[in-house]
Amino acid sequence: MKTYDLDRFKGITVAMYSCYDEKGEVSKEAAKKLARHYANIGVNGLYVGGSSGEGMLQNVEERKQTLEAVMEEVGQEMTIIAHVGAPSTRDSVELSKHAEQVGAHAISAVPSIYYRLSPQSVEHHWQQMIDSTSLPFIIYHIPQTTGFQLSKALLTKMAAQDKVIGVKISAESTFELQQFKAAGGDDFLVFNGPDEQYLAGRSIGADGGIGGTYGVMPELFMKIEQCYVEGKAEEARKWQFIVNDLIAELLSFPSLYGACKEILKLRGLNTGEARLPFLPVPESEMGRLEAINEKMMAYINQAQV
Repeated sequence: MKTYDLDRFKGITVAMYSCYDEKGEVSKEAAKKLARHYANIGVNGLYVGGSSGEGMLQNVEERKQTLEAVMEEVGQEMTIIAHVGAPSTRDSVELSKHAEQVGAHAISAVPSIYYRLSPQSVEHHWQQMIDSTSLPFIIYHIPQTTGFQLSKALLTKMAAQDKVIGVKISAESTFELQQFKAAGGDDFLVFNGPDEQYLAGRSIGADGGIGGTYGVMPELFMKIEQCYVEGKAEEARKWQFIVNDLIAELLSFPSLYGACKEILKLRGLNTGEARLPFLPVPESEMGRLEAINEKMMAYINQAQV
């Protein structure tokens, strides 16, 4: 039985985007404004420094600055999960300790990237973070970017620890999600990662979701969640299909993150351009992006009626 309050992590958690100024440096002011935006909407939590937050493209100090800004602005209102995964265990442990110092509610991490690591290496990497703080830990399973396939055996072993409260699954198989939920048990959280199958993930055992495209349309994911909880299956499917069509359009740009950040800019939330190698939206495509934003806002307004 886990000793942490697991309910606070359930529901919709936005994987927060990076926030830069006009020179491409981390902007604490922009991060605070963006975090406040999500708090005002009623989003449950923020996942800071993950894939959408370009954590792997930032140095340790930049990642600390971003988390500090978020905690200062909404740390008392939202559940904040700090992604502390880094190529080196040393940096991951430093980020873990900092997350505890500033009051984050949990830490999470991918395996180390680039090198193809053994399960024993990944376990040791994660264990160093777990042992460095008193915070609960959430495994981040995203094999398509890390090259590491988390086994049920390793998941079960780690889930036996009180501090290991869940896993974020960005692998595309809902079968794997269901198997991990069964392996972890009832008091082990499973977060759906692929935004395109939020409803499928919830239907097969996920306790909530953490996603990047949530950042431009959290209201629509909150609507899917509401319909699911209320047992309105047809309506939930309708909204998931709408979300999927919008995601397909966003994926047609050179960079998903570049497109999402431009959409935020259209709404008065300037978080700067995505850091290279993520490409910005070409000027020739801005008209199409504006049309997508208008369509998205129309659906958001409809969902809030």
